[in-house]
Amino acid sequence: MRILIKNGRVLDPSCGRDEIANLWIADGQIADDQGVEEAVADKVIDATGCWVMPGLVDLHVHLRDPGLTYKETVETGCKAAIAGGYTTIFAMPNTKPVADSEDVIRYVEEKGDKTGIHVHQVGAITKGMEGKELAPLKQLSSAGAIAFSEDGKSVMDSGIYREAMIQTRQLGMPIFAHCEDKPLVQGGVMNMDEKAKELSLPGISNAVEDIIVARDLLLAKETGAQLHLCHCSTKDSVRMLRLAKREGLAVSGEACPHHFVLTSEDIPADDGNYKMNPPLRREADRAAIVEGLRDGTLGAIATDHAPHSDEEKNGSMLQAAFGIVGLETVVPLTITKLYREEKFPALRIAELLSTGPAKIAGILEGEGAGTLQPGTTADVTILDPEAKYRVDASKFASMGHNTPFHGMNVYGEVKYTICDGNILKGELIK
Repeated sequence: MRILIKNGRVLDPSCGRDEIANLWIADGQIADDQGVEEAVADKVIDATGCWVMPGLVDLHVHLRDPGLTYKETVETGCKAAIAGGYTTIFAMPNTKPVADSEDVIRYVEEKGDKTGIHVHQVGAITKGMEGKELAPLKQLSSAGAIAFSEDGKSVMDSGIYREAMIQTRQLGMPIFAHCEDKPLVQGGVMNMDEKAKELSLPGISNAVEDIIVARDLLLAKETGAQLHLCHCSTKDSVRMLRLAKREGLAVSGEACPHHFVLTSEDIPADDGNYKMNPPLRREADRAAIVEGLRDGTLGAIATDHAPHSDEEKNGSMLQAAFGIVGLETVVPLTITKLYREEKFPALRIAELLSTGPAKIAGILEGEGAGTLQPGTTADVTILDPEAKYRVDASKFASMGHNTPFHGMNVYGEVKYTICDGNILKGELIK
């Protein structure tokens, strides 16, 4: 099968390419077919006015499968990913049962294989995610786990966590760290600031995140582990990560759209759809996240896609579950905020959504994700950065509709999602 994508703005951060050009796909790979006539194509996509990018990569997704399938399943989560332009996603381990066994790792990845996109299961660091005993990391790696995390909580026992870092370094695999000093949360449901006082809600201080960021960076320095900081939300976490990177540590970080678009001041009322972990912070924190994304301190945009039932989210933050969905809103939020308002270059946007996370996860070279160079896997996302519309949560492919962005006017729409040379979303001209 030969596919021609013509007249698009081809953005490939892996080689610095940014030009109006044609892109050919043949037999599931990017083909070096410059000058080949359009007539030989089996399918043609006219991408005039659109960006043609490596398929998007999300390092941080909660598929809720197994065990919590009333919130999401592998199938529905992948449909949401396809709708959002993603060709590769990483599933967090806080399922029921937890992804601390070879059976769960294989279960998720086998279901993922049937969806048309690449699904990587992240293994738990400790058994049952209880923080008391290490999971069998080597066996989980052999079963297909691509990284390790305790996402949803931190491993509070520093001795156990240090041993995990030693073992993951030996395996050549990263740890994805959710940084939260749990005893400091003290029942908080939003950022600890004036808005929390106005709404009479208990707050979560920046120190909850910052203390564990500092600890994890110090342990990574001592052990030589590859550490990736999930959903950074505070100015000091960005500052500490920047210093660690300057020192040459094998560390990286991600940010979520909600943390660079909104602040706690944007919370209109005691609404569970604004409850997330970490919470929306102050403007100084939001600005620091933007700067971290701009200067390379933060190397990836992730969604932290966290679907819940309507019953779990509708109502007060005091009772609502933490988390919002994100797979279907990341492109418009990123285009609207970072590209249009903050004037990020288009190539940097492509890097943050695709090449950067692929590099962090070690799949840029290994699987050919995050690149459009000839001979690599044909994972391609085509988006129109000028398309304007209103976010409508009722139309999400995800089972979860828990978002604070419903009704927001945005720019940037995914037109095509192509994985392994298969068109999973989009209409053909020929």
